[in-house]
Amino acid sequence: MSRVDLNLLPALDALLSERSVTGAARRLNLSVSAMSRTLSRLRVATGDPLLLQAGRALVLTPYAEQLSQRIPALAREAEAALSRAEHRFDVTTLAQCFTVRAGEGFVDLLGAALMDRLQRAAPGVQVRFTPKPDWNAQPLRDGAIDLEIGIVRTAAPEVRTRPLFRDRYVGVCRAGHPQLGAAPISLEQWAACGHVMVSRTGQRENAIDVSLEPPNLRRKVAIVVPSYMSAMQLVRHSDLFAAVPRSCLGNAFVTDFTAANGLQYFELPLAIPAFTISEIWHPRLDHDPAHQWFRTEVLELCRAAYPQNPLEIRAEGR
Repeated sequence: MSRVDLNLLPALDALLSERSVTGAARRLNLSVSAMSRTLSRLRVATGDPLLLQAGRALVLTPYAEQLSQRIPALAREAEAALSRAEHRFDVTTLAQCFTVRAGEGFVDLLGAALMDRLQRAAPGVQVRFTPKPDWNAQPLRDGAIDLEIGIVRTAAPEVRTRPLFRDRYVGVCRAGHPQLGAAPISLEQWAACGHVMVSRTGQRENAIDVSLEPPNLRRKVAIVVPSYMSAMQLVRHSDLFAAVPRSCLGNAFVTDFTAANGLQYFELPLAIPAFTISEIWHPRLDHDPAHQWFRTEVLELCRAAYPQNPLEIRAEGR
């Protein structure tokens, strides 16, 4: 390739299209003499005259006729390949599958709204959600997943993160639970009831139990499940309690989730810090136009789903 001057490609394209040195010079904003010198270089490079005088006009040689069928597309491809990536990106023609690792709550309550948003802009886009058994960053590094949504708990120093919204834990139980009356439930009453604990790893300690005071106070855990959606299904059909993120109980797109599923929520009788839900990705995708677009769509979706509203979950800035 050291002997190939790609700058000759647009000149060849112009000469074959215009069939005129003057016309090609005008098209490329060059002088006629400069274009004549370029034609001479093209003749040396191809070993063919390319354009020959025919009276007062120029005609293409047979080889130039062949080239005229290939060069326009080749010139466009070369220009596209060597231009900045964002200039090549057209979301309307994007045909790509994004693999996302997220909890069941996000998939169940925001999956449909996300796909509706994406399909309106890019009908060729597909999203594949995968389970989230842990916070291992290796799938991000390997490219097995494109984006993770959740709490940032990875120790990988290179990953990129952007906050989507703030969340907090609330108590949830079946509608009409006998322990919930006019007065707020006390910490001792709450702890003494049966509980569904949510733990992806199976560990029997989480933010809820760490926050219990005094240290000897423990809630009565009857069952451990791997997801918040499973916990809500269990409390729906029992007198058990569960603690779930407030975002799991509905959003601006799904407003009747709690009542429709026979659930009610209450403020927990203990202080548990709020937490941030973020989108997480590997830096190799920082400047990928398609991934940039997808990350922004997820951010805007969360801003629309969790604005300042009765959910009390606020979207944070970029």
